[in-house]
Amino acid sequence: MRDDVQIGPTPGLAMALLPLLATTAILILQFFIFSDFTPHIPLAFGIMICAICGRIRGVPWEKMEASMLEVVKLGMPAIFILLAVGMVIGTWILSGTVPTLMYYGFQLVSPSYFLVATCVISALVSLATGTSWGTVGTLGLALMGIGEGLGIPMHLTGGALVSGAFFGDKMSPLSETTNLTPAVCETDLWSHIRSMMATTVPAMLIALVLYVWLGADYGGQFESSTDIATFRQALDDTFTLSWVTLIPPVVVIGLALFKFPPFPTIFTGAAIGGLVAIGVQGETLHAVFDAMQNGFSSNTGNSAIDALLSSGGVLSMTWVVTLTFFALGFAGMLEAYGTVDAIIKQLMRLIKGRFSLVATSSGTTLAVSTIIGDVYTTLVLPGRLLRGQYQAMGYKTCTLSRSIEDNGTLSSPLIPWNMGGGFVSSTIGVPTLAYAPFAFACWLSPLFGLLWALTGRFIPRDEPEQPETNTTEAPHSVPTSQAT
Repeated sequence: MRDDVQIGPTPGLAMALLPLLATTAILILQFFIFSDFTPHIPLAFGIMICAICGRIRGVPWEKMEASMLEVVKLGMPAIFILLAVGMVIGTWILSGTVPTLMYYGFQLVSPSYFLVATCVISALVSLATGTSWGTVGTLGLALMGIGEGLGIPMHLTGGALVSGAFFGDKMSPLSETTNLTPAVCETDLWSHIRSMMATTVPAMLIALVLYVWLGADYGGQFESSTDIATFRQALDDTFTLSWVTLIPPVVVIGLALFKFPPFPTIFTGAAIGGLVAIGVQGETLHAVFDAMQNGFSSNTGNSAIDALLSSGGVLSMTWVVTLTFFALGFAGMLEAYGTVDAIIKQLMRLIKGRFSLVATSSGTTLAVSTIIGDVYTTLVLPGRLLRGQYQAMGYKTCTLSRSIEDNGTLSSPLIPWNMGGGFVSSTIGVPTLAYAPFAFACWLSPLFGLLWALTGRFIPRDEPEQPETNTTEAPHSVPTSQAT
């Protein structure tokens, strides 16, 4: 916690955890009693619980509010990126970019490789749209139906779908989690994505090999299925599919490689998507502006395709942006009250060097994901808890942001009472614990993170490593003001 929001001595551990535990109870009520996976109001209650607890300790609201706004400020760059992402999704659908990726993604489906094709297609669509939930809830339903018709066990198709969808979400610069996490950890978006490649890419490659092996005995009746042909025909009838429509993502990737700032890069992608929509699809300038503001409304005649492609726009980001405000505000109030400092003191006992630092990051994130069940709070809290310790030990915080996404974003669909697990299970009709073992990419990625921590690979430093010191001995104690 910074000195300008220091509110006094850290409360005892029990009192320090009281607001966090009370808010967790309200989240559980919302998720499991009300069956409502929207954590906004419980987090708002959490902010007020912190304020009441702080007032009992004699802390004025003004000091609590100052801490809250300071943490919210950290998320503002991510929020502007999210708004730009809404514009990108709208214009990239209008221009035919996303439909083209879907069209050729469907072409990857082969009779003997349905599971691996499911993983690849869902990854491509999720990467292009930045939404795992959208992919699972639309395209995923179609793939589940096709798999069931082919006699493939639904838990296998569900595992392949989740692996691909959440891989694409995690690696997409259009994803809200991929933008929020580096903002909280105070690293930049492109460094975060490059860092995640060290764990996510090998995990995905192994997952694809496993899906090829598991799916070898299935899919023999695939040729008789007309679903894929129907989907592709609907896209071909509605959009002009051309290599020109792939220019916007190529430009975005190129600007990213040259390390242009995220917001101008993504906004440029949205603008070029609008130009392609005008030049290739014959849309008007007003239609482009409308897609950037309100999103695209699909009318292909295929309900699954229409549900997936009716997306985008600045207004579509309202749910995520408001949740980001509440999650960041809650984290700031926990800092002001002393919960963060109390937890840090306990965590410092566990950290002895490089491996224990990464393992503590992973364990903390997984614990928050399991206990609270809200993916956004899961991404925010560990970043606020451990960012200072990474800096104090000389490690770049992109390793922390990677660990948080590996264990937060990817664990979300694997935990039955988490927002992600509840959504996926209810959407595809398969129990979470049935498909989770086969969502290989989701649980292999954190294991690679621990492997690199053990070997020292892909753990970049801000300063030269001192021989033997930081991997075997306890770090010097860090003042509270540096640790958060």
